[in-house]
Amino acid sequence: MRWLLSSLFFKSPFENLQKHADKVKECAVLFKRAAELHMRGNYKEFEAITDEVARLESEADAIKRNIRNHLPRGILMPVDKFQFFQYIREQDKVMDEIEETLFWLSFKKGSILEELKEDFLNLIDLVIKPVNLLSPLVNQAKIYFKTHLDNDRNKVKAICRDIRQWEREADFVEKEIKFKIFEGITDAFLIFYLIRLTEYIGSIADHAENASDMMRAMIAR
Repeated sequence: MRWLLSSLFFKSPFENLQKHADKVKECAVLFKRAAELHMRGNYKEFEAITDEVARLESEADAIKRNIRNHLPRGILMPVDKFQFFQYIREQDKVMDEIEETLFWLSFKKGSILEELKEDFLNLIDLVIKPVNLLSPLVNQAKIYFKTHLDNDRNKVKAICRDIRQWEREADFVEKEIKFKIFEGITDAFLIFYLIRLTEYIGSIADHAENASDMMRAMIAR
């Protein structure tokens, strides 16, 4: 009975999950700025933003560790713990992929051809949209797990649907960019570099969708 009573006074891990989601959103904003700076050839500011992303990623990792290390074994939770930790993993992977994409970009200056810049910026805009929905998704989930009202549950599901739709649109644009790369570029090294860059960017939205799938599983009845 002691562990059950203590769970009533334990701070919800969703509070820290919200902080983590907010860090992810901050990181997405910086990612877009960094990519734009790189395309404009402003590499000094690009490196400064990349360092800021690394700092945010480190702070998010600290939040993730705090959640994992300070969750008592016997604590009652409104969701399956395995699904909860899988959600954290996927949300954290979003930041990892953003950092990895910027790291890949830093390898080669002037790597994105002028005729592809608009396409890449469009793809970046599309992958950021589902990422930006993770914070309101966690917030709405917190509300639902307090109220258990169908209306609040439906709001969570609606955000999950929006995330899935944005990921599909990003996936479509990713394929279009790959087609343009293979059709318009003959340099094998540049083809490899740009294809990999396209996949790194696309994976950001993939992990946002994976996180939303986990949230959908957590609210399932």
